Amino acid sequence: MKTNWTYEKAGVPHLKGDPGYNREIVKLIRSTHTPGVLGSATGFAALFDYKKSGVKNPLLVSSTDGVGTKLEIARLQNRHDTIGIDLVAMCVNDIITCGAKPVFFLDYFATGKFDPKLTREVLKGIAAGCREAGCALVGGETAVMPGFYHADKKFSQYDVAGFSVGVVDRKKVIHGKKIRKGDMILGLASSGFHSNGYSLLRKVFRERDLRGKLGKELLTPTRIYVKPVLKVLEKVPVHGIVNITGGGFIDNLPRVIPAGLGATIYTDAWPIPRLFDFVRDSGNISDFEMMRTFNLGIGMVFILNKNQISRAQTVLYRNGISSWVIGKINPGRGVKIL
Repeated sequence: MKTNWTYEKAGVPHLKGDPGYNREIVKLIRSTHTPGVLGSATGFAALFDYKKSGVKNPLLVSSTDGVGTKLEIARLQNRHDTIGIDLVAMCVNDIITCGAKPVFFLDYFATGKFDPKLTREVLKGIAAGCREAGCALVGGETAVMPGFYHADKKFSQYDVAGFSVGVVDRKKVIHGKKIRKGDMILGLASSGFHSNGYSLLRKVFRERDLRGKLGKELLTPTRIYVKPVLKVLEKVPVHGIVNITGGGFIDNLPRVIPAGLGATIYTDAWPIPRLFDFVRDSGNISDFEMMRTFNLGIGMVFILNKNQISRAQTVLYRNGISSWVIGKINPGRGVKIL
């Protein structure tokens, strides 16, 4: 007898027709809404009135990213409620390097089998990240792809991607062109490894280590810098902002420093968290490789005139962010580590 195949028998539920699922998703989305969000939370596309952002002469700024193999740590820890925070952070932290304010966010969630509890946990994290960043979750996509992502009775593999748009006044764009010789480099504390270097971490440590206390610490979500950075920009002229993600200091600082100038980083200028030293020693990783793979406790960098350092640090401190002068802009090229 031939099977009477349906989409559901093939492994794909009709989520868009599930009233209960829709109610829960709509509730999460609306919990993040800000002025400017228009239209239905379950429509085919999202509407946003950027004139309500409060920016007089707005330019749109966009960013997209994922979480990478940190997802495997979440699987081993059987905890998925912080992954969404990482996803939002990886996008909005890029947007603020231009001096822009993130205004809305969309997600893409793909899995081998629909697991309501797991999906709910990821989306809760995304909503929490959006609220922390002050941007609206305006929609997204849930794709169930049986046979493409691994799935069994215990766990269904998944991947996530994020997309964010922000606005910045045309006259207030931060692009690095004002960076000058003698400017100082101010490092902002990270919350840990953020979402970079996890393929290397998974080579250094055994699975049983990643299921335990170490894995729990590595799952600490990426810090979202949006609100503290915007507070600083209200009071301090910042010449450049760098998000220390994949590529660490070595690859990311030159992305904003003008030709003819380089950066010197002093590694004794801030307290490198012990876990980074533990990783270095456990994997016999060179200092150079550590500097171009991990953030070493510095998740974001300001480049500014030395006379503005004290004001910037005061604002950051009042907003819960520790910071240290970690380097200087000099004639030359690239990044020198001392």
